[in-house]
Amino acid sequence: MNKNKKISDLTQLNEDLENYFSNTIIPQLFVDANLILRKFTPPAMKQFDLKSEFIGMPLEDIRENFRFPTFISNINTVIATGKILEKEIQTTDFKWYQMNILPYHVRNENRTNGVIITFVDITPRVKDLKEQERLVLEHELLLDTIAHDIKNPLLVLKLTFGLMKEFKDKNSAKFLPLMQNHEKSLVEIKKIIDDLTESRWEKQKYQASTELIDLPNILEDVRLSLAP
Repeated sequence: MNKNKKISDLTQLNEDLENYFSNTIIPQLFVDANLILRKFTPPAMKQFDLKSEFIGMPLEDIRENFRFPTFISNINTVIATGKILEKEIQTTDFKWYQMNILPYHVRNENRTNGVIITFVDITPRVKDLKEQERLVLEHELLLDTIAHDIKNPLLVLKLTFGLMKEFKDKNSAKFLPLMQNHEKSLVEIKKIIDDLTESRWEKQKYQASTELIDLPNILEDVRLSLAP
């Protein structure tokens, strides 16, 4: 009776594992301690062009599908240390992933018998961060330019005021040009501020945009998940 119950429990456990791997929406791989690919989820099939015949093959033979140079060495590190490895990786097709390699422990034998690897596509997030960095850099350059542009007319104003103080006769022929320089500098400063508040900053504002959704790909993910 106990034997039958153990077999039933193992069967149920295997069914649970199969259902999990078949229905998860995350690209996930199970690799044993000999670096043999044992299982992968349907999203991994799509993301890394994996095929069902790859099951049972050494990773060395299909490493190019993952397009990540230190992939195998990272797995070996986790198997050797038994510690989780989390890192952001870029593949040779310029996509970014959050890769988590978790050790698969055989607790009663106190050893690591392989790894479970998950991949989360973070390419849009990385692109957003790079765009934010670009905007910050542009803003810093803009502020430097503004500071430089304002300093010149301010210097002219300072010098003009200094000279105007020396004139006791406001009707002097030299007084009018000084007043004109003063007015011109004020106009230049106002123009710089107007450019900043109206045109330059307007270009940097975040603009909402319509997002295109690849419906065929979404439906294909659903189909692969529900195929079993």
